[in-house]
Amino acid sequence: MRLHLHLLSDSTGETLENIAKAALAQYDDVETIRHFWPMVRTEGHLERILQEISQNPGLVLFTLVNSETRRNLEMRCRALGLPAVAPLDGVTGALSSLLGQQAKARPGRQHMLDAAYFARVDAIQFTIAHDDGLGSEDWEEADIVLAGVSRSSKTPTSIYLANRGYKTANIPVVVESPPPRVLFSLKRPLVVGLTTSADRLIQVRRNRLLSLNQAPETDYVDHEAVSREVAWARRMFADNGWPVIDVTRRSIEETAAAIIALVAERGEP
Repeated sequence: MRLHLHLLSDSTGETLENIAKAALAQYDDVETIRHFWPMVRTEGHLERILQEISQNPGLVLFTLVNSETRRNLEMRCRALGLPAVAPLDGVTGALSSLLGQQAKARPGRQHMLDAAYFARVDAIQFTIAHDDGLGSEDWEEADIVLAGVSRSSKTPTSIYLANRGYKTANIPVVVESPPPRVLFSLKRPLVVGLTTSADRLIQVRRNRLLSLNQAPETDYVDHEAVSREVAWARRMFADNGWPVIDVTRRSIEETAAAIIALVAERGEP
């Protein structure tokens, strides 16, 4: 099935894109033709978009705070017989009822350059500088330290956490080269062990070797060797009392969510 999806926002549209992506993930065999319209703040701009919508009818999702622009869009969509949905309306309506105040009609307010924004930028810079065991002298400054064998999703998970504002370092666990001693004496960061099944790890590693045009048959992908490596890492995690997350069937987002929950359990802000 083919679907034209029109996304209209008076800001960057990032929130709207994420909502649409999450909703579409629930459906199979849908070919989505996305029409993305950010920074819609004038009637002239809206008029040009409506011409495109009439030529490619489909579902219209919008986040527009200007009441006149909203009314115009909804009226024109009704005339075309098209659904126009404001996915944030239910949330803001419930908040207004509970808080006893009206929402501020300020487009893009969540993207203001506040302290949280700069903290997130700082977290990203820290995380990039402390990837794959680098900068061990600064690990005490981290919020989270991830440890795991090669190809256990440490780097992408670290970057995702950094985008959520967490300074994250990661360290590969290698049998032949034990981690720096500082890893075992950290006080401030939450140290988390990432593990996975040997079969899944071998599959990921073999694909990695093939992409690099390297020999696909080495100890790096030998089942017995990989099983020993995973078991050795698990023993290290257990000996140090670190929480362990099995990433075998988890997406990066799910792994990060589990780590953030562990941080919350510690009472961290």
